[in-house]
Amino acid sequence: MEKNGKIDMTTGPIMKKVLLFALPIILGNVLQQMYTTVDTLVIGQFCGDASLAAVGTSSQPVEVLLCIFLGIGTGVSILVSQYAGSGNMEKMKKICDTAVSFVYMCGIPLCAIGLLVTPLILRFMNVPEDAWGPAVSYTRIVFLGSLGNIGYNMNAGILRGLGDSRASLWFLVVSCVANIVLDLVFVAGFGMDAAGAALSTSIAMYLSWIVSILYIRRRFPEMDYPFLPKRFYGAELKNIIAIGLPIGLNNSLYSLGHVAMQTLVNSQGSTFMAGQSVAGRITGLSNVAITALSSAATTFSGQNYGAENFDRLRAGYIKIPVVSGLITLAAGLLMITVRVPILRCFSQDETVLMYAGRYVVVMLLSQWLYAVFNGIICIVNGVGLIRYSTVVNILMLWAVRIPSAYLIDRFFDGTYIMLCFPISFGFGMVMMIAYYLFSSKWKKIIRTGL
Repeated sequence: MEKNGKIDMTTGPIMKKVLLFALPIILGNVLQQMYTTVDTLVIGQFCGDASLAAVGTSSQPVEVLLCIFLGIGTGVSILVSQYAGSGNMEKMKKICDTAVSFVYMCGIPLCAIGLLVTPLILRFMNVPEDAWGPAVSYTRIVFLGSLGNIGYNMNAGILRGLGDSRASLWFLVVSCVANIVLDLVFVAGFGMDAAGAALSTSIAMYLSWIVSILYIRRRFPEMDYPFLPKRFYGAELKNIIAIGLPIGLNNSLYSLGHVAMQTLVNSQGSTFMAGQSVAGRITGLSNVAITALSSAATTFSGQNYGAENFDRLRAGYIKIPVVSGLITLAAGLLMITVRVPILRCFSQDETVLMYAGRYVVVMLLSQWLYAVFNGIICIVNGVGLIRYSTVVNILMLWAVRIPSAYLIDRFFDGTYIMLCFPISFGFGMVMMIAYYLFSSKWKKIIRTGL
């Protein structure tokens, strides 16, 4: 750990630096999972299975619109990591000022759009009538929190690019405590059902955003980080869009695919929906290492590329995805062994628990494939090579996962549609390993940096 909590990925033992960087993100991801876990737990205990199904299905339409902007935030993080590696503070300040303006330009309209399109999206998703009211309320209120969500994730990306992954953990501690308290007040106390859970989550995201701004201003005063938009640089926005927009569009298409997948889930009825929602709490917790190590991979790649430290990049581009896969597999096996008592905390319905247990086992035995796949993608994205990984992501979802899910539903049993995930994970991992082995662009960067 170095000045201002930053980790310099260009020196020292590679995996030690990566794990030190990833650990606070892992803890933060656990806290983020607690947002939805607490929502699910409180609603399951105080509201019922219809509301539980509503919360489970309502996160997908929000992701469709948010993912474009969160992908652009990833582009900002990549550029910041490259400028941190090269020591170009002037460029870094311009990127950050432009990013703040971008948050307001996009976040405010998104809140309004979300309120209008919520019923259309949920109708497209075939949300059952018994879950319709809670789903609409939950989704609309979460959309109102999207400005805080975008702002927080943009700031977290900037800090990760700087090499500071520890700060985001403390932001989430504050917001998670607020979320738990507000959940109990709004849902258990005031009886606001799913709407109360959404309101508590939205308030918590705005709190995280505000705290992250205060932190950056205090710990990095040289950046003169603004609360409100005051500077906008066209050239920097072009750089942000060039890297971030393909990632964002890919993420959005990915989330749209999840909406298509959710229509299959919803067609099985509220009991199956509730089982998937409950299972998601366990699979999400076991998945936290993937995003943390992927963020570390992006920062490692970007900083070393910016510093023209190609020998070090060559030393780490295989180690990081392999370690990510091993950690994910170990976490998955652990969660499988304790799944039954955890699932019973959310529901007492034996059919719901049966569906949830089946989903957990299938997903946790295969997520290590996704961990390796995503680790390679983040290494490649960190040096700015995003085209191939974007295409693979799209193919993995639209050419493999969704078709296989519909085939399973059509010719086998719709309650086993989760089998499409290991099929698509395996496809994606093989395609990214092939990129490492056969891409001439990647080989040039690894060998010469050109």
